Amino acid sequence: MSVDIDTVKRVARLARIAVTEDEAGRMTGELNTILGFVEQLGEVDVTGVEPMTSVIPMEMKKRQDIVTDGDKAADIVANAPSTDENFFLVPKVVE
Repeated sequence: MSVDIDTVKRVARLARIAVTEDEAGRMTGELNTILGFVEQLGEVDVTGVEPMTSVIPMEMKKRQDIVTDGDKAADIVANAPSTDENFFLVPKVVE
């Protein structure tokens, strides 16, 4: 895939970046170099290679999956002027 100067200008406009004609020409070459490198990476055979989350193997810290602050619905709506089955009741507003 190659990028032309019109594509660079369009992307710069979408990103709200002011780009001069000279800068757009230079960016065209730079982006084509980057895209060429990405295409080379796509050719590498990675079958059987596990994804890495770190350079050194480490175990992720995990917490217990337990509910510690439940059953507070009645406390939450206690000061509300109007409730129904632990739901806030609000007046209907039609404008």
